[in-house]
Formats: sequence, C-alpha cells, structure tokens
Amino acid sequence: MEQTVGQVEDQIKGIAPALEQAREEMARVLVGQRYMVDRLLIGLLANGHVLLEGVPGLAKTTAVKALADAMQLRFSRIQFTPDLLPADVVGTQIYEPKRGEFRTHLGPVFANILLADEINRAPPKVQSALLESMQERQVTIGDETMSLPSPFLVLATQNPIEQEGTYPLPEAQVDRFMLKLKVTYPSLEEELEIIARSSQPIPGLSGVMGSEKLLQAQALTRHIKVTDVLMRYIVDLVRATREPGSIDAELARTIEFGASPRASIALAAAARAHAFLDGRGFALPEDVKAIAPEVLRHRILPTYEAEADGIDAEQLVQRILEKVDQH
Repeated sequence: MEQTVGQVEDQIKGIAPALEQAREEMARVLVGQRYMVDRLLIGLLANGHVLLEGVPGLAKTTAVKALADAMQLRFSRIQFTPDLLPADVVGTQIYEPKRGEFRTHLGPVFANILLADEINRAPPKVQSALLESMQERQVTIGDETMSLPSPFLVLATQNPIEQEGTYPLPEAQVDRFMLKLKVTYPSLEEELEIIARSSQPIPGLSGVMGSEKLLQAQALTRHIKVTDVLMRYIVDLVRATREPGSIDAELARTIEFGASPRASIALAAAARAHAFLDGRGFALPEDVKAIAPEVLRHRILPTYEAEADGIDAEQLVQRILEKVDQH
C-alpha cells in the first residue's frame, strides 16, 4: 500500500536516531571522512554495492569494518590477490570419502557485508565469480543454487595509482556498483588527530541496528516519493551521457560511451536514500545533484580526445549537471 509523505517521514524519525548513533560509533575509530560514511549509509539504505577508490592508508578498510560493526551485520573480508580462485570467494564442493558424498563448503561471500579488498588485484575469472552474487544475490556451487543472506552488499576497494599486478574491472562488473566513491586525504587537523589516536587501543564498537531493522529502513527508503517531474530530470541526466550532443556540441566529442538505464535506476534509488538521511519523505533535485557524481563517474567513458585535453569523467558529470535543465 502506498504511504503518504507524512507517514514515511514519521517512520524515518523512528529510524534516524539509530543511523546517527551508527555514525557516532564509526567516529570512534574514524577521524573525519563524513563524506565516505554518509555515502556508505546511502549505499546501505538503497541496497546498492559501493566501490571505494583511494590511495592506501585512507581508512577505507577500517570504515567498512566499522560500518558492519556499528550496524551489527555479519562481515567477511577477502584480500584479493592474483592467485585467488573463484572457489575462494563463493565456496566449493568437498568430497567426503567416509560418507561417499560431496559436502558444500560456503565461501566468505555468505555475509551481510562483503569487503572485497583491492578487488582489482584478482584475475578476471575471480572478478566474474562476484557478478552473480552482486546482481542476483545468489551463488551457484556445482548444481546447487543458494541465496545469499539479506541484506547483502559488496563494498570493494581499489587503488587508483598502482597498476603493477592489477586487472582492470570489466565494464559489466563496474556497472553493478551503484556508487563509486573517491576517498581523499584528511585535513591537517584530522591528520593530527589520527596520529594522536594511533597510540591508543582500537575501541570495540556497539551494534546499534541489526539486519532486521536495516531491512525495514531499506523498505522504507523505497517508499520515499520521487515525482514524475524529478524522474524525468533523472532520465534526462542519464540520457545526456549517451547523447551529449543534444545538450552541448562541445560535449559530443568528449564522451565515448554513456550510462545505461541501470544508472537511472541507481540514481533514483540513491536520491531516495539521500533524502532519507535528510529526514524527508520526498526527493528533491538537490538530492539528485548531490549523489549524481557517485552514480555516474564510473559509468562514463571519456573519448581519447577528452583524455588528451585532461578532461576526466568527474568533469564531464559536472558539465552535464550544469547543462541539463530542471523541469
């Protein structure tokens, strides 16, 4: 049954304190990084996988582990390496001679939050093993198909600089990530605080939500209103990445490939989650603009000419946001 905006906002008020408490718990082990924390929460509320990109040492792994602890979710971590096998991720069947039958051994993918650390270090076969899990939220081992726990989210990290021993993620897999976050260096004050905390023991975090309450929050997020006008604005933004010449002749030479309709779905879902964090039962164009870079930056391929001019996907998204009119 369709809920009114007022009903949705009343329910948001009941859940918001737990989310704020989760933020506070994460702040016990993280310094700053409010942007990353909020985007991770948006991924959780929108039930979308998140790719975190940043140089080593920016607390990406720490943030994901803290998120799982604060939300009281089952957590698994896989350190991706060139010798990793698909069975190391999803599991395998082991033959037991005494019983004369195979036993299914479940891999670390069977968790609520799977941290795929340095995902671009694993070979394509292993990366492909995650595709079924990410899209269908199930895995097939032998002739047996098993559903993954609910909720299930892949939070992956990758290093943007080091190319030695890495395998670029295939486009099909990159597109399965709802958001791609760019994690940046801390400020001077934050780095001083990081050093001060480094000599202290790492505190244990209290779980404040749990999977059942998170599933309720995800269901509530889907009830946040997106008007037809706002839906048209979302579609216009995504279509502009495919037909850049329709909004600006200069953009036509800068985008090789644009975003698919999956990006439109992701942008609407992420805008709803952004509104949820703001306590509203309806999404605004400001929600769409705030989250559009994270939804679109990994779904746009600049042309060789654009790259030669020093124009990256980030700048292209900003130009599209400037050029596409709100209805």
